[in-house]
Amino acid sequence: MIVIAAAIIGALLGWRRAAQLRGNSRDKVQYAIAFALGFAMIGLFATIIIHRMA
Repeated sequence: MIVIAAAIIGALLGWRRAAQLRGNSRDKVQYAIAFALGFAMIGLFATIIIHRMA
């Protein structure tokens, strides 16, 4: 659940960042995918750590 939420938040933040840099639609999609992957990885590690602690 954390991974999905993190990926969605990352995609939204990436899209917003590319828009701030005045990127075209391809730039926005690229940033959204890159941020989503990065945030999903962070969410995955957070999930593993939380699961191991419980």
